[in-house]
Amino acid sequence: MADRQSPPEVDRVAASRRAVAARRERASLKRDVSTRVISPQELLRRALAEPASAAGAMRVTEFLTSIPAIGEGKRDRILADLGISPVKRLAGLGARQRVALQEFLDRRWPEIAPRASRSRLVVLAGPTAVGKGTVAAHIKQRHPEIHLSVSATTRQPRPGEIDGVHYFFVDDAQFDRLIDSGALLEHATVHNRHRYGTPREPIDRALSEGKTVLLEIDLQGARQVRAAEPAATLVFLLPPSWDELVQRLVGRGTEGEEERARRLRTARVELSAQGEFDYRVVNDEVDRAADEVVSLAR
Repeated sequence: MADRQSPPEVDRVAASRRAVAARRERASLKRDVSTRVISPQELLRRALAEPASAAGAMRVTEFLTSIPAIGEGKRDRILADLGISPVKRLAGLGARQRVALQEFLDRRWPEIAPRASRSRLVVLAGPTAVGKGTVAAHIKQRHPEIHLSVSATTRQPRPGEIDGVHYFFVDDAQFDRLIDSGALLEHATVHNRHRYGTPREPIDRALSEGKTVLLEIDLQGARQVRAAEPAATLVFLLPPSWDELVQRLVGRGTEGEEERARRLRTARVELSAQGEFDYRVVNDEVDRAADEVVSLAR
């Protein structure tokens, strides 16, 4: 009887590297769900669409515990209620189990549908460092027919920012006068430090001329606009992943360590509000994300 040959060393090394990469990808996906970069429904859709992917290979136990507020005890009760074995992987769920899991997710974390009646007022919001300003600047450069609102702020200009172009830089007394006179469509204090607001008059003028108006603002401001102008279209800009968001914030180099930590805490809260928006756009490539926002605005 011939000796059984062991696989070449290079094959074992390659297999080990693939296994490590797959574990890292699954871990990244779980972070994205736990930080609400993607919804549980989105991860399930990816798993069912690509069974051989990291999402498809994820065990249902890992999937459920990656969802905020679901610990091991609650996870086990959910699996028992849904009739799903804890050893199942997402891609290996049967047809009935897929439906049961989908219905459970939709009951607990409903994904809203865009409203039919929408105005030409488009709000672009998202977490810190997601690239809202970069996407908005790209739209301004490529689509001059879209009016990009310029916000007022009490913070100091960053290198390269021009007053009246990137922001209207004002002091606290000037900002108070804008509020008192009703000149702002929305205003908010961001990161517990600086105030931002959207001047109302340029927006009203552009809308009266039949133009599409794009507001690049924070979450608090977006909620105020929704309350004041219910027909406005709200678009939430997402990072490709939580890890990418952290890298963008660190790489920007405009904040100290304490400020970065504060902004990341805020980003987690902001990401949880994406369900309030009509559309979600992933900023994986600026050109593509900007084109998608423009198509939604139209």
